[in-house]
Amino acid sequence: MKPIRHPIQYQRGCGCFFKLLILVGLLLMLLFIAVDHYFNLRSNITNYAFRDSAAPLEVQLANGTWKALSAISLAEMDHALDERGKADGVHWRKLSVRREALRWKEEIATALFNAEVNVIEFNPQQFHFQTSFLDHFALTTAKERLETEDFTFAITANFRDPAGKPLGLVIHESQQRSRPFNAWTGYFFVKDGKPWFGPKSLFEETPGVLTEASQGYPSLLKNHTVFSYVDLAPNKYFDGNKITYRALAGMRQNGTIVFILSGNGGIMNVAEVAELAKKLNLQHATLLDGGRALQYSLKLGGKSHHFTAFNTELDLGLRGLKPQRSPVFIGVKE
Repeated sequence: MKPIRHPIQYQRGCGCFFKLLILVGLLLMLLFIAVDHYFNLRSNITNYAFRDSAAPLEVQLANGTWKALSAISLAEMDHALDERGKADGVHWRKLSVRREALRWKEEIATALFNAEVNVIEFNPQQFHFQTSFLDHFALTTAKERLETEDFTFAITANFRDPAGKPLGLVIHESQQRSRPFNAWTGYFFVKDGKPWFGPKSLFEETPGVLTEASQGYPSLLKNHTVFSYVDLAPNKYFDGNKITYRALAGMRQNGTIVFILSGNGGIMNVAEVAELAKKLNLQHATLLDGGRALQYSLKLGGKSHHFTAFNTELDLGLRGLKPQRSPVFIGVKE
C-alpha cells in the first residue's frame, strides 16, 4: 500500500517545482539577452528566415497599412517615416518594413520580431565629415570611433581584404593613406569642406581641394537616376540580389547628406535600397560596406545608439563567430 502524501508536502513540492521553472526561465532570458547583445540574435533570426525570400519589401504607411516599396509615392514615403530623434542639423527617422511570410520560419520571425530601416540626415553646413581609422589600419568599431573622436555619427566605410586592410582609396587630412581600387565605383569625398557621396565620375568632375575620401562599391545613383546594372546585372560585380544588411549614403540636391541603413531585421537587396534612395529624393548615392560587417553609432540628445549586424566584441576563437571589426570608418562631427 502506497503512503499517502500530506497536502502540505504536496504544496511544498509544487512550490519548489515552480521556483525551479522560474529560475530556469530567468537563466534562459539572461542567456538570450547576452547572446542578442553580442550576435544581434533577433535581427539575425529574421535575416536567416528571409535571406532567400522572393517576396517584395513592404513599408508600413502612416495609416498603419502595408504597401510594396515600388508602389509608394514620395509623399507616402515621407509620412511613413517615424520620428526617432532630432537635434540642430541632424534628423533620425525610422521606416517599419516587412516581407510577406510564405514559410514557417518566416511566419515565426514575423510574429516575434519587427523589422526597421533607419534614415539619418545631416546638414553639411553644421557638420564636418572625415575618414577615421587607427594607425596601420588596425581593426576597430563604430562605437570606438564615436567615443574616441567625439563624433556625432560613425559608420563602416571601405570594404576590407582577408587580412583586414582597406580595399580602395583612403585620404585623410589631404594625405593619401591607401591606394585606389580601379574596379570600384562608389566614393565618399570632401572637397573645399563640402561632403559628397556618389560615383567615380562625380568624384573626378567635382572641383575643389580634396581633403577626405574613401572608396566604396558600388555607386548606385547619379542625378536621380539608378545605374542600369542594379536591375540588369545585379550579381555580375556584386551580390546585388542577396537580401542582407545594407548601408547607403547619398545626398540631396540641396546638399543634405542622407544615410539609409538596415536596422534590426531591415535586410534588403541592392535594388530595394536604391529604390528607397529614389523615394527619399536622393540625387547621388553609393553603397558602404554592409552585410555582417555593418555597424554604426549615433550620439543624439545626450544618448548613444549603436547598431551592429553581428558580433564586434566577443572573440571565441571560432571562425564563424569572430568579431566583425573594420579598418576605416566615416565620422561626422559638429
